[in-house]
Amino acid sequence: MSVIVQKYGGTSVGSIERIRAVAERVHRAKQAGHDVVVVVSAMAGETDRLLGLAREVSALPATRELDMLLATGEMVSIALLAIALKEVGCEAASFTGTQGGIVTDEVHSRARIKQITPTRLQDALQDGVVPVVAGFQGMNETQDFTTLGRGGSDLSAVALAAALRADVCEIYTDVDGVYSADPNIVSDARRLARVSYDEMLELARLGAKVLQARSVLFAKKYEVPVVVKSSLVEDSEG
Repeated sequence: MSVIVQKYGGTSVGSIERIRAVAERVHRAKQAGHDVVVVVSAMAGETDRLLGLAREVSALPATRELDMLLATGEMVSIALLAIALKEVGCEAASFTGTQGGIVTDEVHSRARIKQITPTRLQDALQDGVVPVVAGFQGMNETQDFTTLGRGGSDLSAVALAAALRADVCEIYTDVDGVYSADPNIVSDARRLARVSYDEMLELARLGAKVLQARSVLFAKKYEVPVVVKSSLVEDSEG
């Protein structure tokens, strides 16, 4: 049985309607015979809203407290998606990044992953349960919440795919793949059927927002196949 890690960004879980659509997609993958692990971001706009609240309190909030605050955004998403999955008849359980076994260094707001021990996720899969994991976050060795920087949910998904030896890591976003240029700006931008890790890394470093650069480096290091698809289009080839 193949293991698939699916990551859904903030736009994909930006409303209850979209969370229900994600639940249906995950359920279909499960019914097709795959073991599925889902990684989700905070709902669209939630991280910025939380940052705004912090900056109303302090012009320079402590990074430790910011990480504690921002980690709550993904917790909302994982709980709602787990509830939605159960509603469609798919057994699921939500896990924070910490519960998923993600251990980071001590740096707040841009932590680096040191190790992953996904024991609880493996146990859930063994029991036929879909683990829904909070992206963007982990915990350091002093048991403080840490976050992985903007786009960190991509890194969470790729790292978990590597740790679980998944067959593929699917990144679901609001575009149906990687393009030669931003299709919202360049009318004749073409979707690329296949991109090397190095090419994708260059695109990410030049400002393409499809994948976080560190997630591409991680995918290259551990040879994780990554497919970028649209969560808004059925049967997106990516």
